[in-house]
Amino acid sequence: MTNILKVSNIIKTFNQKETIKKVSFSVEKGTIYGLLGPNGAGKTTLFKLITGLQQLTNGKIELFNRNTATHKNTLLKNIGSIIEVPIFIEHLSAQQNLAIHLQYMNCKEGNITEVLETVGLDAENTQPVSNYSLGMRQRLAIARSIVHKPELLILDEPINGLDPMGILEMRELFLRLVKEENMTLIISSHILSEIELIADTIGFIVNGELKVELPMEEIQKHHPDGLEELYMEIVSGGKNYA
Repeated sequence: MTNILKVSNIIKTFNQKETIKKVSFSVEKGTIYGLLGPNGAGKTTLFKLITGLQQLTNGKIELFNRNTATHKNTLLKNIGSIIEVPIFIEHLSAQQNLAIHLQYMNCKEGNITEVLETVGLDAENTQPVSNYSLGMRQRLAIARSIVHKPELLILDEPINGLDPMGILEMRELFLRLVKEENMTLIISSHILSEIELIADTIGFIVNGELKVELPMEEIQKHHPDGLEELYMEIVSGGKNYA
């Protein structure tokens, strides 16, 4: 299969301290990659480096077989993302926010009504986003990440704030995006059971280092009771799983 993302020995330094330490991994097209780790492990920083929100100190990131250092603006148009707390134009409606996003992405193909309905929002709702609940805002963030039909989605805690039904709906949506739209997803979450249900490969990042990377099938074979035991073993600095 084709690698849609290849990260090679990347380093990020803040105030002379390495926050990302020679991280390397790749993600195959049409798969879901789960990135797990405790708060402060480097997940969000890694996502910001991939999406160009922060600059690398060293190393190389390739998207769609092209170096982001020389083709960043072109490549990033083909990515959808949720990173940290989503920011919207609060006095505008969901429809208006998505229309502005499509204009910014120079995309004329996005179906705003269809996408809002896909994530469970009322496409006819004209109230400002400032009135939205946390769960509604998260649904809108997911809608914005997919409305321009990107090839790669980078989602940092995408189900944060959703109720159990919302989590189920988004799980089904993510799987459908891969199966029907041939998208590729990279997802971080603290809800291990959800990542376990959708990911093809899981990487564990601790203190800026990618400690372990395993296919989900192998994890299920050796840890039939779930990810929690393996996660705690890796995060606590116990014996690495291989």
